[in-house]
Amino acid sequence: MPGGRLTLHERECIETGLADGLGYADIARRLDRPSSTISREVTRNGGPGRYRADRAHRATAVRARRSGGPPAQQTPAAGPAEDNEALRDFATQFTELFVYDGMPRMQARVMTCLHLTDSGSLTAAELVHRLGVSPASISTAVGALEKRDLLRRERDSRRDRYYIDGDTWYRTTLQLARAAEERVRVARRGAEILGVTTPSGIRLQEIADYLDYLGREMVMVVERRHRSGSR
Repeated sequence: MPGGRLTLHERECIETGLADGLGYADIARRLDRPSSTISREVTRNGGPGRYRADRAHRATAVRARRSGGPPAQQTPAAGPAEDNEALRDFATQFTELFVYDGMPRMQARVMTCLHLTDSGSLTAAELVHRLGVSPASISTAVGALEKRDLLRRERDSRRDRYYIDGDTWYRTTLQLARAAEERVRVARRGAEILGVTTPSGIRLQEIADYLDYLGREMVMVVERRHRSGSR
């Protein structure tokens, strides 16, 4: 909607474009916006290295209230209790935890949205409504999360319902622990190439041993916790 206020979805596209190394003109073409709009938006909200879509959207709403102008389009960060600013702030922080661990932001927002519902489940249409994004964005995000076994899909009255369960974090932690196996393999391969008696080879071997130990210990702890339940 050229000429109107940027939506949260557009700001997320800006954040993604900046992370991908795109210039303002490239991002502007994707959004059908003037390059000057993108440039002002990024400059006003921390610059290319610090721009965050959720934070920029909230800041715009605050500026609009102060100036007495029309409010920016409000899209909840995670959906529930849209009038509860404390919960919205928490949802943003919770989302950032997933993002910090390397999860794409849209997937992180879906996970946050599911965690903050009593049932732990939502349909695709409900996710679209709560997050204020396109059905295609939700479809891509839930598909990736399903492949990683971070959510499950059930058929509910001709609709797909996505949900998390009590084992979600168990599976997530196991995946993180087992992902260390590839790092161990690469580090040991590097040690062999450099020579296990050279300083650099010894360093890589120590890294491999550390990651191997950490991964095995993590798996044992997670499995023990899972067997004992919540006790």
